[in-house]
Amino acid sequence: MATSLKRESTKTQCCITGGGPAGMMAGFLLARAGIDVLVLEKHRDFLRDFRGDTIHPSTLEVMRELGLLDSLLRRPHQEVRLIGAQVGKFSVTVGDFSHLPTTCKFVALMPQWDFLNFLAERGRELPGFHLRMETEAVDLIRDGEMIRGVRARTPSGELEVDAGLIIAADGRNSLVREKAGLEVEVLGAPIDVLWMRISRRAETDPRQTGVRVDRGTLFVTLDRGDYWQCAYVIPKGGIDEVRRQGIEHFRQLIVQIAPYFADRVHELRDWEDVKLLSVAVDRLKRWYRDGLLCIGDAAHAMSPVGGIGINLAIQDAVAAANILAPAFGDGKIPTKRLKAVQDRRMFPTRATQRLQILVQNRVLAPALNSGRPIRSLPWPLKLLNSWPVLRRIPARIVGIGFRAEHVETPAIGERATKAMAQS
Repeated sequence: MATSLKRESTKTQCCITGGGPAGMMAGFLLARAGIDVLVLEKHRDFLRDFRGDTIHPSTLEVMRELGLLDSLLRRPHQEVRLIGAQVGKFSVTVGDFSHLPTTCKFVALMPQWDFLNFLAERGRELPGFHLRMETEAVDLIRDGEMIRGVRARTPSGELEVDAGLIIAADGRNSLVREKAGLEVEVLGAPIDVLWMRISRRAETDPRQTGVRVDRGTLFVTLDRGDYWQCAYVIPKGGIDEVRRQGIEHFRQLIVQIAPYFADRVHELRDWEDVKLLSVAVDRLKRWYRDGLLCIGDAAHAMSPVGGIGINLAIQDAVAAANILAPAFGDGKIPTKRLKAVQDRRMFPTRATQRLQILVQNRVLAPALNSGRPIRSLPWPLKLLNSWPVLRRIPARIVGIGFRAEHVETPAIGERATKAMAQS
């Protein structure tokens, strides 16, 4: 007997599509400020291999400002205080976080699903925070030129959400921004990434996350406890050639760059164990329409260079909450407020992408196109080795970025206290 699908409808002040870092942080901050928020996440959990693991010093500073830092850091994590790389036979320290003007002078490595679960748990403590998993936004609801809600697909049927504001945080392939007809400016990327797991042996393996570069290969290992999450960088569109050479050849390429994997690289049984992450760098020319705002990857897809896309997404969320929270209450958010979010975040977005593209085109692409062993360090790396003070520059860019945001939205209790004091 067929089960009939239900049609639901609900109303909220703000509906956020996408439960990644930008969406969850924006939802938490707005709910903390007393705004009714509904976050829609299309998956049943946050377990995605492609999610990044880095929580940057500026994000940790935001957590401190929220009073959540200590409880977050009680969860299993690693603390990376130096950015290092193995370039050929040379060990290089690229960045030193010890001089940052932040409470935490390190990058915390924590599986992103743990961070998102943490935000969800804290969010559920707020009366205005609502999270619906397995709920995917599939269309926009319009009133003339104004966007007034979304239609979503759920396991039990269809959900219609009427909202004063839609915040699209549904990633680089955002369906919401596509439905809104927002124009994307494609900046290009010369690389793709192959993503895989290899078991970890604490007794013999390197202690921390590492970057290795040699013989036209760039290989990154991220410590996830009992296994390494590995990223093997290839030229854009090069996946067919890699697969044509066969899985055994690919295993040997990994062993050449990371010999300690020789006794377990066979764990990559076939190409089903190697996933392609297509790298894109783009941004919207306009992040908003009347009733809609895009943030995070939905507004600007970042390169994996520096692992700073998560930081940009979190900073977008903080800026959006700061600017928008005071405007909720009487229906629609003024479009000038949405424009103010883009104006605030466009400079760090442009500056970060410009730097990433420079590194991609001037460093990564030439390195990948050269099969020769590296016999000497490029001059910028020689400078970093010779003048340790210069390591503060990459650390500042990776750890904080070009414009740090700070929490300005008051908590519900603070709002109530101020209201009582004024009455």
